[in-house]
Amino acid sequence: MDLNYTEEERAFRDEVRAFLEEKLPKATADKVRRGQELTKEDMESWHAILNERGWLAPNWPAEWGGCEWDAVQKHIFEEEAARASAPRVIPFGLSMLAPVLMKFGTEEQKRHFLPRILSGEDWWCQGYSEPGAGSDLASLKTRAVREGDHYIVNGQKTWTTLGQYADWIFCLVRTDPDVKQQEGISFLLIDMNSPGIEVRPIILLDGVHEVNEVFFDNVRVPVENLVGEENKGWTYAKYLLTHERTNIAGVGASQAGLDTVKRMARAEMQGGRPLIANPHFAARLAQAEIDLKALATTNLRVVSQTAKGGAPGLEASMLKVKGTIIRQEINDLARRAAGPYAMPFPSEAVEGDNDPIGPDYAGKTASQYFNNRKLSIFGGSNEIQRGIIAKVSLGGMK
Repeated sequence: MDLNYTEEERAFRDEVRAFLEEKLPKATADKVRRGQELTKEDMESWHAILNERGWLAPNWPAEWGGCEWDAVQKHIFEEEAARASAPRVIPFGLSMLAPVLMKFGTEEQKRHFLPRILSGEDWWCQGYSEPGAGSDLASLKTRAVREGDHYIVNGQKTWTTLGQYADWIFCLVRTDPDVKQQEGISFLLIDMNSPGIEVRPIILLDGVHEVNEVFFDNVRVPVENLVGEENKGWTYAKYLLTHERTNIAGVGASQAGLDTVKRMARAEMQGGRPLIANPHFAARLAQAEIDLKALATTNLRVVSQTAKGGAPGLEASMLKVKGTIIRQEINDLARRAAGPYAMPFPSEAVEGDNDPIGPDYAGKTASQYFNNRKLSIFGGSNEIQRGIIAKVSLGGMK
């Protein structure tokens, strides 16, 4: 693989940089740079800006409003957006549900939901994990019983990211309790405004309300909101998770984080010597950069294969494991480089118009370090992914 950009790719990179400089709201970028919590309006505004430019759905086919970027263009955009401190695009509708609907959904579901995902009219969240059913997702217990033209849903989901904002949730539910666990699961689309749904916040260690518990009490869901066939939801769930795991690799975010650590390490410390002069720290930083370069190359290969119509399989697990390890290592290096300024300060000390405590690059290091400990767990824990890699690579599992 030639890692040097072509003249056309360099021109595209310049176009992306110009777009970000002109259209990315400065107030939003400052929040991202300082590690402050984004509002729903911040995220919706960036969604709308990208949609207006036609750059919101790089992997979607043109017939549904996608821009059909190739792997290199997508990589360039993600890298430049991360460096410019653009907010992440919320993936649940765009990158997770949409591929499932395009492959397994009915024409009516595609025509109704896909345009609303692009427009931002519908905000989606993911209903997979449950208490006792996270890495072992097949043991989920949320139950859906068919009664005429509806399913009656009862149960609980947890760690539902940004569920407090969602209009809809795509959910794995058990529709047949008498068969093998994976064979009795269905994939439902549920309106979050349905009677019987309750959302309760979970406040994280850094004080942020990012995730939730969602409870279902006799929630009525129309049968036409079933995706694909009843009891085939495990197949659709695995297809979705391969896309999620590829996204979790987070090459652009890791590159932006690495650039920040380099700036921190080269800054003059109190004793007059920059941290980069410490051979132990310099060696860790160099190893992280080497690993990230290898990850970026592998990610380009996998995304290229996906663009040709396939879904990443074993490679998605590899990207997920290595990508999360690298991001956590970069978070730890940033925390060490920030020194005492990386202490977890009360959120009110760094929010609003308050000046940052210490250098402006240090304010988000504690929050990111703590929050990103989850990366090795969600989307299928790294331990589970290593098991998948071992089984598939040894020929014992397809």
